[in-house]
Amino acid sequence: MKKSKTGFFCQHCGYMSPKWLGKCPSCNGWNCFAEELIVDSGSDSRAEMNFDGKPQSIEDIPLTEGQRTVTGIVEIDRVLGGGIVGGSAILIGGEPGIGKSTLMLQMMHNLAQKGLKVLYVSGEESASQIKLRSERIGAVSKDLLVLVEVSLEKILEQIKIVSPAIVVIDSIQTVYSGELMSAPGSVGQVREASSRLILFSKKFGIPVFLVGHVTKDGSIAGPKVLEHMVDTVLYFEGDSSHTYRIVRGIKNRFGPTNEIGVFEMQEKGLKEVPNPSTFFLAERPQNVAGSVVVPSLEGTRPILVEIQALVSSTNFGTPRRTAIGVDYNRVSLLVAVLDKICGLHLSGSDIFINVAGGVRVEEPAVDLGIVAAMTSSFLDKPIDGRTIVLGEVGLAGEVRAISQMEVRVKEAARLGFNRCLVPKTNAAQLAKIAKMEICKISSLKELLENLF
Repeated sequence: MKKSKTGFFCQHCGYMSPKWLGKCPSCNGWNCFAEELIVDSGSDSRAEMNFDGKPQSIEDIPLTEGQRTVTGIVEIDRVLGGGIVGGSAILIGGEPGIGKSTLMLQMMHNLAQKGLKVLYVSGEESASQIKLRSERIGAVSKDLLVLVEVSLEKILEQIKIVSPAIVVIDSIQTVYSGELMSAPGSVGQVREASSRLILFSKKFGIPVFLVGHVTKDGSIAGPKVLEHMVDTVLYFEGDSSHTYRIVRGIKNRFGPTNEIGVFEMQEKGLKEVPNPSTFFLAERPQNVAGSVVVPSLEGTRPILVEIQALVSSTNFGTPRRTAIGVDYNRVSLLVAVLDKICGLHLSGSDIFINVAGGVRVEEPAVDLGIVAAMTSSFLDKPIDGRTIVLGEVGLAGEVRAISQMEVRVKEAARLGFNRCLVPKTNAAQLAKIAKMEICKISSLKELLENLF
């Protein structure tokens, strides 16, 4: 007979306590503990998931499990590191309505067109609703099987019967196990369902996509351990006011992290954007103060983005600071450096920074671009439209070297830019790039002299 006991789980991070707590000692969340039944299922459901493995030399292990299945969607294959690895568990999260289900249907349709049997398990939509959306985006295929089910035990049973090449669970928060008394979507249910699906995936070599909801702070709903259990974590990002969508790889055991794939949401589904730099710069105004182009690096992919700044006199006692697409604290630091080192006296002005297109750029390599855009707006002097600016700025006003400089500048040269202002220590790497004027910058004062 199964041994049962209860525990209290934090609904934010999954921390377990034998008694109720007002504050979670792990994530510091308040009033977030719920009682759940813990079932020792080691002799039943989990027993059949055992690998029955034995120690073996690493030299004797075959590489068949590492073979990749190409999805046919280049942007997704890029993020996954070249395709789907057999037996891998992939978690994809995103805001409601961002297009996760549409992306999964398009991907499964592509694979079904290659003759692979794929199983799409939905706990949120009826079969007729999925068919309606599939017809709208042109993703109807004989080998694309649809199962509407939320019971974990029944899902695993159907997977054994069908023996698909790939499985999609949309979404993991709707799946529940009858062996737990807690409600679907609770930490215990998400952990149990994910654990058993991942074990099943590893044992039988079937890749599993787990679609997850996100919380209001942007993290995937459920216990944080869920992201540790899977092999790959993808975030589907985008703004409802823009048509573009970005798939970003946060974790990948079989490829590079922070790689991105860019899509455009259209009436008939998601369309790949093979050249995102051109896409994000398409509507850039010419000869306007406060605008500059910076080559950002997303994973291994260079992307040119436009940084815009508006500096104006304030009408309030405390000047406003707004940063969209870049780190607010980084902008405050750069304003202080410009004030102290260059004497521009921006502290009394309202400052608004925006990365055009809704892209978010986190790396320090865009520091010099932010400084150039703010100075251009403050002086009301436009920056030459064929010039790029990149480099990290220190507190003493020095310009520091950045990584992957050659890749960034080559992308700019390919799109017609002919002048770049770069850190002095990086300049030697750019000697072989043709038709590009290299300006060596070692301080912010040199930057202003070269631009204005």
